[in-house]
Amino acid sequence: VQLQAYGGGLVRARESLRLSCAASGSTFGSGASGWYRQAPGKQRESVALISSGGSTTYADSVKGRFTISRDNAKNTVYLQMDGLKPDDTAVYYCYGYLRLGARSGYYWGQGTLVTVSS
Repeated sequence: VQLQAYGGGLVRARESLRLSCAASGSTFGSGASGWYRQAPGKQRESVALISSGGSTTYADSVKGRFTISRDNAKNTVYLQMDGLKPDDTAVYYCYGYLRLGARSGYYWGQGTLVTVSS
């Protein structure tokens, strides 16, 4: 059972990336899913979340540039990042509520590094 985050990389400012967070061995449950990020020397911060009902919430710093979505058929949560800025450079972590019977709960994926050059 795991969440696998991928899609990070090195891009230039104003370019785009799409991060994916895929659940294997389980399915997303009734809780929220989302993305955090942690830049060097900074605390981890919430970037975006999507509720089980599809409502979305974004950090002020990414509103209008990032879009979170979920494909239940593929057990995957996405983070489309447009208009990237150097300040978006960070390791991005996904999380989600997984259905695992008695072990149901929130799980984290490993981080994926996003580097934005100016």
